[in-house]
Amino acid sequence: QVQLVESGGGLVQPGGSLRLSCAASGFAFSSYAMRWYRQAPGKERELVASISIAGIRRNYADSVKGRFTISRDNAKNTVHLQMNSLRFEDTAVYYCNAVGIEIPWGQGTQVTVSS
Repeated sequence: QVQLVESGGGLVQPGGSLRLSCAASGFAFSSYAMRWYRQAPGKERELVASISIAGIRRNYADSVKGRFTISRDNAKNTVHLQMNSLRFEDTAVYYCNAVGIEIPWGQGTQVTVSS
């Protein structure tokens, strides 16, 4: 079964950190670039970060550059998003997905930045 399961979200104060994980199954994970997206209430889903197949090339949205780090473990079929210096505006549901293959969206993981 093709599946993406996100985890690691939670409630954190501004300036705090969280590490998100995405477990992939049912497809050849190591053959696809991966991305993290987020969707805030009332807004469209936006691309946050992407990572190439081997993990060499990484790209970030300007809004998270220098604060977030995407990584992957092809042996464990997982992709991570380390989020530091979190801001109120990072509050959203975070999703992962693969590039170039149609995979149903997972349930996402809620990140709430609040004091």
